Amino acid sequence: MSSDLDHVQSIVKRDSLAVVAVVRPDGTIQASVVNAGVLVDPLSGEARIGFAARGDARKLAHLRAGGRATVVFRSGPDWVAVEGPARLVGPDAPLEGFGAPRLALLIRGIFTAAGGTHQDWEEFDRVMEAERRTAVLVTPERISSNR
Repeated sequence: MSSDLDHVQSIVKRDSLAVVAVVRPDGTIQASVVNAGVLVDPLSGEARIGFAARGDARKLAHLRAGGRATVVFRSGPDWVAVEGPARLVGPDAPLEGFGAPRLALLIRGIFTAAGGTHQDWEEFDRVMEAERRTAVLVTPERISSNR
């Protein structure tokens, strides 16, 4: 699996935009574009696909209900799809021992894993908190690609 995640990282270096697909309660698929990357899960120490979603995003409600996501990364003809269970960590998905300062660091980690940089991290943290951003960590159970 490590080489597959290396493939994901090579795509993220070229384009961090990814499509995340989740199942709605009626069984249809909801897809949206996110900035995503590969990072180490601060709880398990294992590699995960991470993205952050606004607290009011429908995908979070669908993830709470269904618990799984597929994240597709693409750059030119090169693509990788990563599927697995998703763990939410955020203001509306509290995790013991994961208060606001630790959540802010996790969301920063996701942002930088997706290739992001910022001039003012304190302002970044304020915006993420105001938007009630939630970290989504997808465990890679199934990976498919064009390689």
